[in-house]
Amino acid sequence: MDHHKHPDKVSAAGLLIALGIIFGDIGTSPLYVMQAILGEEKITDEIVYGALSCIFWTLTLQTTVKYVILILKADNRGEGGIFALYALVRRHAKWLTIPAILGGSTLLADGIITPPISISSAVEGLQILYPTLETIPIVIAILTAIFLVQAFGTKVVGGAFGPIMMVWFLMLAILGVSQIIYHPEIFKAINPYYGYQLLANHPGGFWMLGAVFLCTTGAEALYSDLGHCGRGNIRVSWIMVKTCLLLNYFGQGAWLIVHAGEFLHGRKPFYEIMPQWWLLPGIVIATSATIIASQALISGSFTLISEAIRLNFWPKVRLVYPSVQKGQLYVPSINWLLWAGCVGVVLYFKKAENMEAAYGLAITLTMIMTTLLMAYYLYVHRVNLWWVIGFLVLYLSIELSFLAANLLKFTHGGWVSLVIATLIASLMIVWLRAFYIKLRLTEYVKLDDYLPAMRELSNDISIPKYTTHLVFMSNASRVSEIESKIIYSIFQKRPKRADIYWFVHVETTDDPYTMEYKVNVIEEDDVVKVTFRLGFRVEQRINLYFKRVIEDMVKNSEVDITSRYESLSRHNVTGDFRFVVLERFLSVENDLPFFEQLVMKAYFAIKGITTSEDKWFGLESSSVKVEKVPLVIRPIQNIKLKRVYS
Repeated sequence: MDHHKHPDKVSAAGLLIALGIIFGDIGTSPLYVMQAILGEEKITDEIVYGALSCIFWTLTLQTTVKYVILILKADNRGEGGIFALYALVRRHAKWLTIPAILGGSTLLADGIITPPISISSAVEGLQILYPTLETIPIVIAILTAIFLVQAFGTKVVGGAFGPIMMVWFLMLAILGVSQIIYHPEIFKAINPYYGYQLLANHPGGFWMLGAVFLCTTGAEALYSDLGHCGRGNIRVSWIMVKTCLLLNYFGQGAWLIVHAGEFLHGRKPFYEIMPQWWLLPGIVIATSATIIASQALISGSFTLISEAIRLNFWPKVRLVYPSVQKGQLYVPSINWLLWAGCVGVVLYFKKAENMEAAYGLAITLTMIMTTLLMAYYLYVHRVNLWWVIGFLVLYLSIELSFLAANLLKFTHGGWVSLVIATLIASLMIVWLRAFYIKLRLTEYVKLDDYLPAMRELSNDISIPKYTTHLVFMSNASRVSEIESKIIYSIFQKRPKRADIYWFVHVETTDDPYTMEYKVNVIEEDDVVKVTFRLGFRVEQRINLYFKRVIEDMVKNSEVDITSRYESLSRHNVTGDFRFVVLERFLSVENDLPFFEQLVMKAYFAIKGITTSEDKWFGLESSSVKVEKVPLVIRPIQNIKLKRVYS
């Protein structure tokens, strides 16, 4: 089923997939939200009603209205997520890069805290049955297994996701109802008055927002995974998901009201509302649900990184496509970084309730950035300005309140996620700055000036032939231009005599799935320029695409690729192709401002440990030559050397 043509179509299969992929993160929050809100406080009617009221309205305003109704509209040909939104608006304003980078880096940082907190809170249920059990090794074992499975693609496990989550949501609803029947007046909490009372009049009530916020943390992941399921399926299944979540929260509330005046003392309301005989199966289902939630977050991080690479925010790391399913992607380097981060978080915080402190701060920032980009998107799409201002005011006031309440957690562990986010953001900034510096410093020359020389070189028999077809990867977007370093490589390094010179330029578009190419024959049978236009989610397999281009050109007899060696041409043997990729290094003789020096040094240091250009373009190594070219940056001027006569 192709969601790019009908993102609003709904099907039973699509609904199941949406349950499995999209709602894992938001669907597992009942495990820890109520416990986080109460903390060490005494259980009182005021807190319970107020908290439920806040949860109800947060899920309604934040998740339903902002994400499910409004933001899902902003899809880039069926693809969602903060970078897809950025790709839609980036040509309108330069400063939008800042919210995009901040939002993307905080979202990745969140991917390091969510799996540990949800899996820990599920596994810690075992301590009710086995009080002395050590849960940390179990949590780490589960996390490690999740990350090991990634390389095989989620198709392996994806089939079981929907049905397991279906069981999970039904269990939430049934457990909730089993408590609500004893205390049906709990539904009074839908009245926002109770929420207002808690935030405004209860001592320290406002700071509880930080814990309330945990009920909506999965909303951002829901938008990132839009491409897997389509808008229609997400919207319809959300009705069921939200009903089950609310029933469970209200059920926990009903249980708490019965226990008013007591303290929780580490009890988890989620497990308390389970009958004793159901505990073990309940814990197993909860653990499975949290594994699925972590899976969705991890695949969301992979998508995010692949988009970041194509938007020049991230080093070109290796991407693997484990299965034929579209949107299936595995990024080894990110996988192991996330794994290390998750294990670190578990070892540092030990228990789920300690992780709650670190959780939520990063994701509030992501949501604020999405709000800014979305407001700009609405503005560009000619939505009435008052509506745009209304959207901004409403959501910034909600999210800034959440941010303020979450900042209280900074010293308790919120700093962890911010440190991670800062590292990621600085890498993105270095990468983008370096991209612009390189753009500014690359010299282009007119191709026409060199055509006669290239023709002569082709025909000069005194030079041994380098190859029949010489293919250069070029950054020059104009057909008439070529980088001076390529000319340098052809004539100076060691003259490369070839029959046909090909210049291949790859352009990444703001649209996710473009696949087009243009051919300009600049000099008949001598110089050809090919430009590929590829979407920001298309794998760059230049080898394959280039073969296709050649086949098409041979069919239209635009080019003759039979070998020009006399002995071979009689037998119609095709000529040999060689690709040349020019890798730059920072030349010693340059005169850059201090900050740019730093950026470029960092850039080349990171580049040294990531994938090389030829692998990135998908070229086969047997036919590739990688040449190192100095990136001479404004040579140092007027060197005062004096000759001395002894």
